[in-house]
Amino acid sequence: MPGLNESAALRLAEPIVPQIINRLRQAIIELKLEPGQPLSEKEIALLYGVSRQPVREAFIKLAEAGLVQVLPSRGTYVTKISVKEVLNARFVREAIECAVVREAATRIDSAGLDRLSRLIDGQMQAANRLDNVAFTELDEAFHRAIADCLDCDYAVRVVEAARTQTDRVRHLSLPEASPFPVLIEQHRQIVAALQARDPVAAEAAMRRHVREILSAIPRLAAAHPAYFEDQGSLPPS
Repeated sequence: MPGLNESAALRLAEPIVPQIINRLRQAIIELKLEPGQPLSEKEIALLYGVSRQPVREAFIKLAEAGLVQVLPSRGTYVTKISVKEVLNARFVREAIECAVVREAATRIDSAGLDRLSRLIDGQMQAANRLDNVAFTELDEAFHRAIADCLDCDYAVRVVEAARTQTDRVRHLSLPEASPFPVLIEQHRQIVAALQARDPVAAEAAMRRHVREILSAIPRLAAAHPAYFEDQGSLPPS
């Protein structure tokens, strides 16, 4: 099936359904499986050398996550990107991450600051290679590292669940709508505020960063109208 890696065999000694979920989820997030694209249960089962049952179970889980839509008698499709859901997820992420970074400004230690600086260095290298996937993984690691200094894994789980709705927009926005240097500089401003032990500045820097999607999404929806739905929810450009 177009968009899936045919050379990556499943690990048969491990549970099959989670592997299929992860493969399909990553392909959807990276837009290798495009919004609106039909998914064939039979083709995916043949591709991975499994029965159709684990593929069917994976579809159910992905539907619960809002990434696929199962239409009885019509088939299964990659969901289009809902502007409304993206904006809702951004709201949740902003509320949590701003609270986390404000607290981190009073508690982060030198090891935590060093870790954030190394992640930014890695993002610079990924940007130089124009490696969107690596850049995004390092972005996620950067935000997790701030929460880690508070030992706040529940906040991480909530944010990562919300990011399911925004991850495709992030991949689509790189590097044109959200240029690498802009995102790296926003991360540097967050780290500078943490180094200064300034909760107000840290929260303000995080808020600017998380709101970057608000300026990117109208341009992306205009450039890729077939990928999006609920465009009436778009913020003013």
